[in-house]
Amino acid sequence: MKKTLQIAAIVLFVVPIALTVGARRAAAQGPAGNGAASAAQDSSHSLNPIKWVKKDSKNSVDAPATRSEVEKKLTPSLQSLGLLPANATVTDTCASFVELYDCLAALHASHNLDMNFNCLRADATGVHTGADISGCKVADGEKPQGLNKAIHQLKPDANAKQATKEAEQQAKDDLKSIGL
Repeated sequence: MKKTLQIAAIVLFVVPIALTVGARRAAAQGPAGNGAASAAQDSSHSLNPIKWVKKDSKNSVDAPATRSEVEKKLTPSLQSLGLLPANATVTDTCASFVELYDCLAALHASHNLDMNFNCLRADATGVHTGADISGCKVADGEKPQGLNKAIHQLKPDANAKQATKEAEQQAKDDLKSIGL
């Protein structure tokens, strides 16, 4: 009786595994049946949904070639507004930001709320550059936070939500002013 139970248990576990492995091998070989040849040749359809969305890199602000051009156009206007010192460029200032729009919003927020931009940048991006942030409330190794949370952490008495909204609108206006 014990031997029969052991054999039954082995069969219950081994047979499904063998069937699964066999099915994977069959699936790896490609389509079979009528129209298999044309289905195997048609590789234009991807099962990855991210590849279904076509991105237009010509209109993307953060495309590598375009971003440097946009940064060159923005530098003089941001310097004239007093957001950047005369010797600074948008390229250097925004290097730690993934998106240029986020950097512009942080620049405006720091200017509007009279905050240290280096502290805000370190808190918002999680990247600690060579800039002096010793007087900041930013802990090393922190994950990047949104602009709203970064403002709230650095200046708790400010209306962070409203300040973020205003700074983001100003960033949009900056991009519109250069034709984007």
